[in-house]
Amino acid sequence: MILSNSVAKKIMNSFFSALWSETLKARRSKVPWLAAIGFSLAPLMDGLFMFIMKDPGRARDMGLLSVKAQLTMTTAEWAIFFGVLTQAIAIGGVIVFSIVTAWIFGREFSDHTAKDLMALPTSREKIVTAKLVIISAWVVAVSIWIYLFGLFIGYLVDIPGWTTQLAWQSFLDVLTTAAMTLLLMTPVAFIASMGRGYLPPLGWAVLTIFFSQIIAATGWGDWFPWSVPALFSGVVGPRAEQLGLHSYILVILAGIIGLVATFYWWRSADQTK
Repeated sequence: MILSNSVAKKIMNSFFSALWSETLKARRSKVPWLAAIGFSLAPLMDGLFMFIMKDPGRARDMGLLSVKAQLTMTTAEWAIFFGVLTQAIAIGGVIVFSIVTAWIFGREFSDHTAKDLMALPTSREKIVTAKLVIISAWVVAVSIWIYLFGLFIGYLVDIPGWTTQLAWQSFLDVLTTAAMTLLLMTPVAFIASMGRGYLPPLGWAVLTIFFSQIIAATGWGDWFPWSVPALFSGVVGPRAEQLGLHSYILVILAGIIGLVATFYWWRSADQTK
């Protein structure tokens, strides 16, 4: 028992060392911070649309009203505001989350530190796990920030139709959408590792967005994992009419496949290349 506790303690210490190292990298880099700041434009634009629809006459006098804005939203209310915010997490999250994931896994190769990292006594599984924990924590933190910032913007615009139940349900929708999008980041991590850099995973992200739009338009989006977060957010109508249990299962399977592939690649990769 003493030996087992000692081994477990060494394993945990090794993991926390890897996690602390990845935390320092993320904290000192501008990429996660710039990505979070850029994503903060979503609630600002959402609030702008609400302002336009709340007072079209004033918005027209200010030169803000457009036909596109009129067609996009018909009324200014919290339900629509939260819906657009959730859609921003689903659609914009694919790009923003992919950028951070590609950076965390691809920077080791762009900075030529991958060889040293793979040669460390810390197991590669712990290194990968630490990277995934950082990505998950960042995604959750940014999603909560976007929601809270959205609440602040909505308060400033004075949007009607507020209820506590709506706010709570919208918060759960934002977190669920973010969680599904996060699951789809594991293939991005794998491609960043296998491609040894930033460009392949970013190309993959653009490709999945392209196909998700086409496949969703054909009515088969519920069978394509990368279309599911957007459909869940209600971008094309009520989710109950767009998704089934199989849709969520496919998202989970895609995440598991990407996770297994990432761990396998790091475990078998040759650090001399």
